Amino acid sequence: MSPTTAPVRLTQVLNYQFNTNFGAHLPVLRIDEPAPLGQGAGPSPVQLLASAVGSCLSASLLFALRKFNQHPDPLGCEVQAEVGRNAEGRLRVLSMSATLTLGVPGDTLDHLDRVLTTFEDYCTVTESIRQGFPVSVSLFDSHGQQFK
Repeated sequence: MSPTTAPVRLTQVLNYQFNTNFGAHLPVLRIDEPAPLGQGAGPSPVQLLASAVGSCLSASLLFALRKFNQHPDPLGCEVQAEVGRNAEGRLRVLSMSATLTLGVPGDTLDHLDRVLTTFEDYCTVTESIRQGFPVSVSLFDSHGQQFK
């Protein structure tokens, strides 16, 4: 991986709506603040941050399991952000919780215990965000059994 990423370009469309361009071969994404500030015409910046955490955790888990030739597909992930006011009264993301779901029973995956002790350490986004606020992670299998 290169030390920097391709630039993301935002262009204001209307009020708090921005078109976000990730590069020539990717679709443009409309971002908007929720009402009453914006119109909710697209995901909010907080939702994008939550999606980055969920995507990174899911990819990290998948990569770690595939190193052991395991197939947990299809993975699912839900991320909830807690937004509240800091000491100065400004809105901030205070914490996030991510719930990952395996697409198969956990007892069919070899080395799952080992993977669960390390996969978060390799998640660039989550580990970076944890420097600012806590991110809790839980994992369930396709039968609803909790493994983390």
